[in-house]
Amino acid sequence: QVQVVESGGGLVQAGGSLRLSCAASGRISSIVDMAWYRQSPGKEREFVARITWSSGNTLYADSVKGRVTISRDNAKNTVYLQMNSLKPEDTAIYYCNVRNGYNYWGQGTQVTVSS
Repeated sequence: QVQVVESGGGLVQAGGSLRLSCAASGRISSIVDMAWYRQSPGKEREFVARITWSSGNTLYADSVKGRVTISRDNAKNTVYLQMNSLKPEDTAIYYCNVRNGYNYWGQGTQVTVSS
């Protein structure tokens, strides 16, 4: 059994910051990478950022590049998403994805940015 749990979402004004966390636990090993996706009402889920577990290499969507930083704590099987200069269009449910040959998703955490 593998659990993926996100936290840190909330309501913030435009220009503000939030830090999301995602912890993977249970029978999980050999993580390849962890990533964040988001989904707004009426839209498809979209990629936000990814970090490779061994090397720490990162990849960002153009829409968040320069405003968002993904980082990891290998010992805790945890990934973080620091989001700055938030915009109303960043409002979405943010999902954590863990890959180790299998694909695991969390339940999501709501981020709401008010204008």
